[in-house]
Amino acid sequence: MKTGTAILHKKRGLRDRFEVMDFIILVILVIWAIAIIIPFISVIAISFATPQEYLESKLLLFPTRPTLSNYETLFADGRILVGYRTTLIILLIGVPINMFLTTSVAYALSRGHFPLKKFFLYAILFTMLFNGGIVPLYLLMMELHLTNSIWSVILAYGVNTFYMIIMRSYFQSLPDSLIESAQLDGAGEWTILFRIILPLSMPIIATVTLFYSVDRWNEWFNAMIFLRSNNMIPLQLVLRSMVLEATAQRTMMASSAAISQSMFSDGLKMAAVIVTMLPIMCVFPFLQKYFVKGILIGAVKA
Repeated sequence: MKTGTAILHKKRGLRDRFEVMDFIILVILVIWAIAIIIPFISVIAISFATPQEYLESKLLLFPTRPTLSNYETLFADGRILVGYRTTLIILLIGVPINMFLTTSVAYALSRGHFPLKKFFLYAILFTMLFNGGIVPLYLLMMELHLTNSIWSVILAYGVNTFYMIIMRSYFQSLPDSLIESAQLDGAGEWTILFRIILPLSMPIIATVTLFYSVDRWNEWFNAMIFLRSNNMIPLQLVLRSMVLEATAQRTMMASSAAISQSMFSDGLKMAAVIVTMLPIMCVFPFLQKYFVKGILIGAVKA
């Protein structure tokens, strides 16, 4: 009887301890969430605020006199529309190329009878640690006569090795009996890939597509290296230019009127941030369930 009572007390103690730990973890997560959400809300508030209200508040969360002047100034500049056009071109052409190359390589390396499979796999993994650098890539684009062309940005980024490994792991987790049955029916490799493997791999396809879309949407470094025309700069490079101009303006001007104008440029910067990340924010919720499922299943088998 005493033993049963002792076990009961022990279980209650463990339960109470776990409840305390759950409470502590919950508090930490809430604090962390607040630390992430408040700056985001502040960015949105500043983008709708007037210069005077921004100067009067140390932490602006809810503007009392909201205005669209920052967004009107932003779109009146014209560069933001050029950035949207260029980024959409890079996204709509680059992501299908990325997905075709990544899917093809991942499927080939997931097959057990692929010739020199380990050699090619290790050669691809080698690129995660070492690469030629930006100078050889720039010289290659010069030899191909692609500098100052949108194709230099699109073709400079073909396959992300990490994404390919995730997709390969997912393909390996599929039953081999499906492929064997298709082969008995006379299906070729491309038929197996497009009519059997890919329909069963929508979670990982959606995940990697989201990854590549975010990478392409945030493209700016290769564009900064290869593009010289202001009519072809992508959205992130436009945002970078605006931030640098606003920072230089604040540094060089010292009068009160200049300071007020500099503070207004902060509202312009925040409006540019919102306009830049809004499309990805609208797309991500629809792909979130595939994103989580694809990562979990793709990591089951290495």
